Amino acid sequence: MTAATLANCGSPAYGCDFLQLDAGDAPAGGKADWLARRLREAIADGRLAVGGRLPPTRVLAAELRVSRGVVTEAYRRLAEDGHVEGRRRGGTVVVAAPFSQPSVPSGSRPCRVPEPVAAGLTVPGALFAGEPDADVFDALRATRARVDFTPGLPDLTAFPRAAWLRAERAVLAELSAGNLGYGDPRGAPQLRRAVAGWLATSRGIRVEPHEVLVVAGTAQALTLLHPVLRADGIEGVAVEDPGSLGTRQHLRNGALATPPVPVDDGGVRVDALRATGARAVLLTPAHQFPTGVVTSGERRRALLAWARDGGLILEDDYDAEHRYDRPPVAALRALLADQVCYMGSVSKLLAPALRIGWMVPPPRYRDALTDAKRFTDLGNAVLPQLVLARLMESGGLERHLRVLRGRHRRRRDAMIDALAEHLPGAVVHGAAAGLHLTVTYALEVPDVELAAAALARGVKCQPLSWHRQLPGPPGLVLGYAATPPGTITEGVATLGETLRELA
Repeated sequence: MTAATLANCGSPAYGCDFLQLDAGDAPAGGKADWLARRLREAIADGRLAVGGRLPPTRVLAAELRVSRGVVTEAYRRLAEDGHVEGRRRGGTVVVAAPFSQPSVPSGSRPCRVPEPVAAGLTVPGALFAGEPDADVFDALRATRARVDFTPGLPDLTAFPRAAWLRAERAVLAELSAGNLGYGDPRGAPQLRRAVAGWLATSRGIRVEPHEVLVVAGTAQALTLLHPVLRADGIEGVAVEDPGSLGTRQHLRNGALATPPVPVDDGGVRVDALRATGARAVLLTPAHQFPTGVVTSGERRRALLAWARDGGLILEDDYDAEHRYDRPPVAALRALLADQVCYMGSVSKLLAPALRIGWMVPPPRYRDALTDAKRFTDLGNAVLPQLVLARLMESGGLERHLRVLRGRHRRRRDAMIDALAEHLPGAVVHGAAAGLHLTVTYALEVPDVELAAAALARGVKCQPLSWHRQLPGPPGLVLGYAATPPGTITEGVATLGETLRELA
């Protein structure tokens, strides 16, 4: 219903017929909670469709006969949950709908591996039985769930649409016809210059634009590296353990061995790395995936000494910007240029769908990687590169990062509080950083069984054992950045209940 329609209605008490709201139903002192809950329910069941506008706060407050502050607070909570977005003259718009909670008959008890609770759910056992295949992440993404704790996703509802659109319009207004042709396979000069500036100010890396190679994310960076490393006589890349299953799959797809190196509270164990005999290692030193530890100063010095002895470090800086208690540590590439191949992207900062990332390889690999990029795709799409460059140079990306840090920190706090309440005794790992938490527990329940049972109840997460090659305690890897605080609490409560029943 539009604001004009609302203003012309004259129904008493609850004002018009907007969602049949009656402020008399609200508890004393809890009107904002009541209104936010009723609006959230309407978004979930489709009465308020994605793309639709909410009434202006002034109009709805007048019709409900409540203070404008009540409506403003309710809208603020919906915005914090990621369901609505304020668009100035465009009003407050519904941008995302939660999955509604299916009802459970009273007196019923779930079985050990419950049936899927939402239409379209894949049978959990098919996802979590045996070793995960190469397409397991595709299958998990395609599986619907009312609570999604998939790690590695930022809050996509916070994507700066307005800022991106302004930058895109400005780029198109200035774009010459020549810029619409084939570009430099290394990437648009404007973006390489902007990335060099971004790395200098945010990661402590001093590079020239010609040293930057624009790629379609870290996944493509690894794919480009496969033949280059093999041509240099490198047949395997040591990996952290636990460490990302996805990156391990990418390396193996390139016929590279992946010997595991244990990770402890100080980061990767360099003594174990030396024992593998590997000439290269893939690391996430700023915020290790999945344990969340930050590589200590002592380990960083030991890693650099290993690299000076001829080792190559592939540095995946995938979510280093998301540090909540202090500034992020400097990248290893800032300390040893010739032996570190640095990789980053905007997948965790803006959106994975943009498929924009960058490499800063050692000088000896630069030409070979440029050739590999040229023969792969002739370079990334130019227009998104120019828009991103404008966001970086205008300060728009930095402003967006500040907003994300505040939102993600609150969601991390909500998950930690929920874990303390619903999984007492579980251990939360990692620094106050990133987009996920790893939690281990003492109960003798395989984490793949727990993840399967949780998915059957509508909560999606990843078992820690997926990311291991070596033995270790069971656990879960829980992404929080893309999930509103209320939904986080609900999902963790389901995990706690499921774990207790399986035990």
